[in-house]
Amino acid sequence: MVARVFITGASSGIGEALAREYRRRHPQALLGLSARRPDELARVAVAVGGPVLSLPADVADRAALADAAQRFLAQAGPPEVVVANAGISAGTRGGEPGDAEVVERILRVNVVGLVDTFAPFLPAMRAAGTGRLVGIASVAGVRGLPGAGGYSASKAAVIAYLESLRVELRGSGLSVVTIAPGFIRTPMTASNRYPMPFLTEVDAFAARAVDAIAAGRAFAVLPWQMAWVARLLRMMPPALFDRAFARAPRKARP
Repeated sequence: MVARVFITGASSGIGEALAREYRRRHPQALLGLSARRPDELARVAVAVGGPVLSLPADVADRAALADAAQRFLAQAGPPEVVVANAGISAGTRGGEPGDAEVVERILRVNVVGLVDTFAPFLPAMRAAGTGRLVGIASVAGVRGLPGAGGYSASKAAVIAYLESLRVELRGSGLSVVTIAPGFIRTPMTASNRYPMPFLTEVDAFAARAVDAIAAGRAFAVLPWQMAWVARLLRMMPPALFDRAFARAPRKARP
């Protein structure tokens, strides 16, 4: 029985759906929900009901995120599950004016924000000798997608970082779970103006993700159809990949 869960990016999309799923499975669990939009976070906290700590913080603000984590630890103790879910996406084109700043922001939120989410909890979780650290990556991190260099780079970094952390924590009692979503119906994908194969409803994704977390899977691509796509992408030689994706649709630039 899971008793304590902390989730970032909980004010919408995948984070909100994960909060609902954990509440459905564990009605008495204390959910620590964090996001940068206090009003939306309050809405989610009311909607999920039950024991909830609403902890507004932007993952790009290290001090605010650490304060949110310390408030959770002070009131609840070490969480059994920490989900670093907060993330952003934007289209980029190499060398376009302003794109360096966009890429920097994506990396700050998606990569450094994930590291900063785990860091305040690790000492207490190590001392407890149990817990799961969960990072939300993406199939986009498997290969560099045209028009999404910043996002693909960030998710590739997330996958590599979580793998390193998993090995470092081996034998500590803690486990690291990497969840790599395909296309999930959320506000982030709502702006995509191109076909999204195997588009999955967010609640269905959340149920499968919590299953993977409970099982302690090291790496899970969801839905399962996208796992085969990811394997195919990994195996494609560069020349074939370049030809196949040269005309792929691009995400709109901000």
